[in-house]
Amino acid sequence: MSGHSKWATIKHKKGALDAKRGQMFTKLIKEISIAARMGGGDPDGNPRLRTAVLKARAANMPKDNVDRAIKKGTGELEGVNYEELVYEAYAPGGVAVLIEVLTDNKNRAAAEVRNILTRSGGSLATSNAVMRLFARKGVISLDGEKCAEDKVMEIALEAGADDIVNEDGEIVVYTSPEAFEAVLNAINGAGMETDGAEISMIAESNVDLGKDDGAKIQKLIDKLEESDDVQNVYHNANIPEDAEA
Repeated sequence: MSGHSKWATIKHKKGALDAKRGQMFTKLIKEISIAARMGGGDPDGNPRLRTAVLKARAANMPKDNVDRAIKKGTGELEGVNYEELVYEAYAPGGVAVLIEVLTDNKNRAAAEVRNILTRSGGSLATSNAVMRLFARKGVISLDGEKCAEDKVMEIALEAGADDIVNEDGEIVVYTSPEAFEAVLNAINGAGMETDGAEISMIAESNVDLGKDDGAKIQKLIDKLEESDDVQNVYHNANIPEDAEA
């Protein structure tokens, strides 16, 4: 993965785009449902739901899908009860991995995560050993070919962004969680289309990997992300672009 932008990574893997998008929608629906269940179905009074809906909108999820997910969460439509879990792990090469899970079967999810880690040479870490290496930040990604970096920087900084970087042609805007919504609204209000927008866990420092080790870590991340129970995977590896899983 180049830098922190999984949106850029997805775009570079053209053949996997449709499958990734379908998987992304499934995970977004689960996040919206649990946010609505915990804090009610009104995004204005439920910050977590509001963030999940913004993320879905940035991924171009149809409004009907969002509405159904909210109704499943509030009980207006029949849905599934999900539990939230976070696993901290180490992958080969000292890479730190955070695995966020939303599942209707805690035992199944735990067994699958352990299985994937073990087969990849990784292991679970003690509580907070990995979490302390990450900070929660808003991340908004735009295509550098469609958006002028200077204009993005001007709008984002004025709205309260912390940093703007160009990652291989992908313009990535970083914000505090509190400023995320204002910055995203300012970017959308300027008519700029985002490739993705979410509140994410960003590593404070990264581990540089060679091609072979990078391929192993990318394979581990792909396997975790393919699990229906795994919602998000965060890591601190700098994976070379030519590392194929």
